[in-house]
Amino acid sequence: FSPEFTHHASSPLHMTIWWQALILLCYILNCVDSSAPSLVLQTKYKNSFRLTRSTRTRVQQLLLNYKKQQLGNKDFEDRSQHLKDLPVLSTDFYNWLNLSDWERLYAAVGDMQVYWNMLEWKRKQLEKADKEQMVAQTTLPQSIRHIQLDLRDLMSQVNEYMKSTSDSPTSTTVQTSMNPGSNSKTIWDKRVEGYIILRDLDLYLTKLARDFLLLASKAHL
Repeated sequence: FSPEFTHHASSPLHMTIWWQALILLCYILNCVDSSAPSLVLQTKYKNSFRLTRSTRTRVQQLLLNYKKQQLGNKDFEDRSQHLKDLPVLSTDFYNWLNLSDWERLYAAVGDMQVYWNMLEWKRKQLEKADKEQMVAQTTLPQSIRHIQLDLRDLMSQVNEYMKSTSDSPTSTTVQTSMNPGSNSKTIWDKRVEGYIILRDLDLYLTKLARDFLLLASKAHL
């Protein structure tokens, strides 16, 4: 009698433990399921951050070579000159912080497209100069092409992020420069323009990397 009583008395306790375990398992599965997309998105943003950082390293190396080959001085610096077609680099911190994710990504696509266009113009200009001078092609056009490929990859990634952003508008138009550098007057002006493009792209990629870090931190919340 005693063993049988013990068996029936312990059954409700066992059932309670099983239910508690089942509820806990469901809670864990729900948490994993709901957090998985955020973790995936966070990982993607971090990958974009790493690509941005490696692209910036390429730009810095190219800028150094460009100053040596085109300007004759690896230490050449001129912060006073700017190109009106390039994106504005100065940003109000509070406005930047309050941008929606979609606004941040949309601006990034437009800005990168402008830099891609400017690099395309400069690359073709360098290739033309090499042909006209009947010299072996320098490494500058190929280096520019590598950076363009990196920018294209980044734009593709950002476009994918925009599709998954809930606050995106129904239609958009990215404005880009169609005739960069048309006001150049001398060979030196054209060469300095190339310096300005790479100089500002270096600074812009720092800003873009900061955007990706912010987006990754928000995805983690």
